[in-house]
Amino acid sequence: MQQSVMGRYFRAGLMLTAAATMGACASTAERSNPESDPWEPMNRGIYTFNNTLDRAIMRPIAIGYRAVMPSFAERGVTNFFRNLRTPSSALNNFLQGKPRQGLSDIARFMFNSTLGVAGLFDVASAGGLEVYEEDFGQTLAVWGVPDGPFVVVPMLGPFTLRDAVALPVNIYTDLLIHYDNSSVRDRLYALRVINLRSRLLTVDRLLEDSKDPYITIRESYLQNRIYQVYDGNPPDDDDFYDDFEEED
Repeated sequence: MQQSVMGRYFRAGLMLTAAATMGACASTAERSNPESDPWEPMNRGIYTFNNTLDRAIMRPIAIGYRAVMPSFAERGVTNFFRNLRTPSSALNNFLQGKPRQGLSDIARFMFNSTLGVAGLFDVASAGGLEVYEEDFGQTLAVWGVPDGPFVVVPMLGPFTLRDAVALPVNIYTDLLIHYDNSSVRDRLYALRVINLRSRLLTVDRLLEDSKDPYITIRESYLQNRIYQVYDGNPPDDDDFYDDFEEED
């Protein structure tokens, strides 16, 4: 799917919790679906732990990072890590039966890794190649694997059970994990986490204004995942429109 729809790659710390809210407005908190969250008491406890950790550590670091990093440098860092994920996206596009998107991802990776100086510059987008961000959770969904219950994972944030099961494959297909120099690799992982959290600082206000941030996150995440699985064209939610008809 196109980059304009924020993906959640970016599974490090509570940043995913914030990232999930990017695809929806605060009003989604009013449309809770308890059937998708049978583990809500446990999930709320883990969410509280993640949020406390984020407020104590990650958010202050991200604020400092944003203060000292020029916008062009932060954009370059974002492009660099997005480029590293492109081969994984290509693989999942092929597994989903979308060869055109898979070939586009390969072309993006080649152009950005060379002309874009290791991905620091997104020359592929300037050349008209769209951004697709596919992961193995989306691939399992295309293969017919159901979502399963909503679950909040310690340190990692919100998932469906299907997406949580897909995590090991997503991690293994990330190019960064295969870099041999562990010292450099660990520093790059830390930079990726901080960069992502910095990009999501604007989401904090949405959660602060929400009556129940947990429900806002849950419903936003589930809505955004449907949007991603269907490449931006999800089927109509009949229950949603029925609610409006009943109110009328």
